[in-house]
Amino acid sequence: MPKVTFIIDGKEQTVSFESGQLPYSHHGLPESILDVAKNLGVPVEHACGGSCACTTCHVVIRQGMQNLSDMEENEADRLDTAWDLTTESRLGCQAVVKGDIVAELPMYTRNYVQEGGAIQLGKSDRAAQAAGETK
Repeated sequence: MPKVTFIIDGKEQTVSFESGQLPYSHHGLPESILDVAKNLGVPVEHACGGSCACTTCHVVIRQGMQNLSDMEENEADRLDTAWDLTTESRLGCQAVVKGDIVAELPMYTRNYVQEGGAIQLGKSDRAAQAAGETK
């Protein structure tokens, strides 16, 4: 059962799923990092709907690169346009999870207006929301 640990704003959130049993929600490739995240309630951006047409789902793989599908040419071409590209960068919509990984979501990949209507300028307000604080 693969485990995916997401690092968002320095906080870790780990989810797991049974390979072949995750409902395909059409967020990128089946069982991609983005598909796993959207199925299991992890807030990962995807302005293009997971069609490999933007870089908002850009993640940096901190552990487990060998547990992802190989990068295809279309992903490599799109990643070339990502800000602050690293050798550990992948697009969440294209990287299919085959084992345990740790993926960090860089702050600059997020939209100012997020899904659900939240507006985010600068640092995330997730910590305040978790503590029950409102603005």
